[in-house]
Amino acid sequence: MDTVLVTGGLGRSGRWVVNRLAEDYDVLCIDLSQPGFEVSERPRIDFRAADLTDRGETFDLVSEFDPVAVVHWAALPSPTRHAGGRVFETNTMATYNVLVAAARRGANIVWASSESAYGFPFARETPLPDELPVTEAHPMRPEDPYGTSKVVGEEIAKMVVRRYGVSVASVRPSWIQYPGEYNCRDRDDLREDRPLSELDLDVGVGNFWSYVDVRDVASLVATALDTEFDGHEAFHAVAAENYLGVATLDAIEEQFGALPENTDLDGEASALSTAKADRLLDWRPAHPWREAADESVAEPDLLAD
Repeated sequence: MDTVLVTGGLGRSGRWVVNRLAEDYDVLCIDLSQPGFEVSERPRIDFRAADLTDRGETFDLVSEFDPVAVVHWAALPSPTRHAGGRVFETNTMATYNVLVAAARRGANIVWASSESAYGFPFARETPLPDELPVTEAHPMRPEDPYGTSKVVGEEIAKMVVRRYGVSVASVRPSWIQYPGEYNCRDRDDLREDRPLSELDLDVGVGNFWSYVDVRDVASLVATALDTEFDGHEAFHAVAAENYLGVATLDAIEEQFGALPENTDLDGEASALSTAKADRLLDWRPAHPWREAADESVAEPDLLAD
């Protein structure tokens, strides 16, 4: 069976990606740690520990296992929990090492970019987008080291496409939520079903109240691996609707006092478009917050069957 290498596979969202891919592939999960000598009941999942900012370790593992595809999911996920330089250097060096190592072996790539590349989530003052819904063609103007590392990562992706002829999908997830643990909805004003005028719109404005269920993220990764396309393509991983429960344009106009000139958005539809993933990958999100927020689904156990 073909092998897919997944970095960051022991992370909170990474384990859902590994679990989904193990349905169709042998999966090599690479993270900073590994389970040691504990015997896994999942024979199609193996583990290795590596520092992906170390080029030798990264190239050695990719060369040894020669995967048909690589999913690069490892990253420092926020500019607020580490020094900015550490976030930028870790993310860019790991992305360079993994993508180049994969491309030299002819492996196609899916990796975790971010909606933060646009520059909305960590801006000093969230700007009004140039368009609604925001498409993958929207200009990227980050003000922070995390979003900037993702812009550089997408440039690395384009570079390996040009040089090695592989395909690369840059997945731009929105705020990832987990079944039964929807932190985006953990607010009094939302739980009490208040009208728009009483909502605290400052909270969550950085991504225009968008979110995505982790199962939809995993399904988009799997779909991108299984779909043939040429070159580099970016795809939003985002739910179909906002998590406020009110019309998106009404919320944006209330918050900003204006709307972009280029606007075509109905009802509660997400401010981030998934039309491209629908068109090129035949992928659509399947887990709206009204069903998933209180759902009881066990987190994947990569050791126990």
